[in-house]
Amino acid sequence: MTEGLTTPGAGWRRADGPPAQQRQKRRRRGNGRRGGEVPMVDEAEFTSYYGRPIIKPPVWKTPDVPLYLFLGGAAGSSAILGALSDLSGGPQLTRVARLVAGGGSIASVGFLIHDLGRPERFLHMLRVIKPTSPLSVGTYILSPFSAAAGATAAVELLGWFPRLKRFGGIVSGVFGGPMATYTAVLLANTAVPSWHAFHTKLPFVFGGSAMAAGGGICMALTPLSESAPARKMAIIGAGIELVAVHGVENDESVVSEPYHVGRAGRFMRAAKACSAAGLGLAVLGGRTRVGATVSGALLAAGSLLTRFGVFDAGMASARDPKYTVIPQRERIKAREDAGSITR
Repeated sequence: MTEGLTTPGAGWRRADGPPAQQRQKRRRRGNGRRGGEVPMVDEAEFTSYYGRPIIKPPVWKTPDVPLYLFLGGAAGSSAILGALSDLSGGPQLTRVARLVAGGGSIASVGFLIHDLGRPERFLHMLRVIKPTSPLSVGTYILSPFSAAAGATAAVELLGWFPRLKRFGGIVSGVFGGPMATYTAVLLANTAVPSWHAFHTKLPFVFGGSAMAAGGGICMALTPLSESAPARKMAIIGAGIELVAVHGVENDESVVSEPYHVGRAGRFMRAAKACSAAGLGLAVLGGRTRVGATVSGALLAAGSLLTRFGVFDAGMASARDPKYTVIPQRERIKAREDAGSITR
């Protein structure tokens, strides 16, 4: 009756075998335990109940959410660049950065609403603010940022109210930094293993990626006489992104594995290739028109692919039970080892 027994919901399966053989295995394992303890059941292997994931994967859609992550990040860094350029005196760069920030913010909101399914769901999120919820705080970052960036871009196109342009540009620049990084905090705050485990590294991945995208796009669209600040931002951002991604991919935990395999692995490899090539070209040839355009396009492509790779890696880790169970076992063992040392 007990042969091949599976305990529902717990994800454990008892190994089969004759009783004498099982007792012998237990005696061998008990020899290495403190006090000669003999386990009453065999070592278990994790499995999913009826092949189902242990945690519920997010219902977010692709490509809506990865595009939202990319566009919001590029818009946030562009808004910062536009505000700084306006204060330091760079009219062409200021205009390009404001248009990129406004267009990116409006497009990102569009993809977010499409993912939600109904526009009123976004409005419902504004009814309450909860400081302990990254989603609630993020809503109150996205809303003023997109409103200020969109209005500033519209006024920039119409050529009206120059003082209003500066005010709107400063407001969007203030919210630009949180806009570029809050989505990393939002992902890491979930139970998805390959996001949650890197809660200290994902903000650097997203922040650097946003700087590379915003700086690269503005560098490609701005005359060379004023593109130096955008080029510097793109180079710094690409460097941060590559270092932070290296830290995520080379972590010793099993939850870094989804970043190497399957579709997520292909996205991440392509992202690193584009970012590294764009970084090298920006350093060596970014002062030429062709070099600035090509390197900006490569850096933007690398940022976009990074967002798709991170998103797919998280979804893959949520679907496979081992990425939930193995880290749990490691944490339990670490606590047991720490307890035995203190005793």
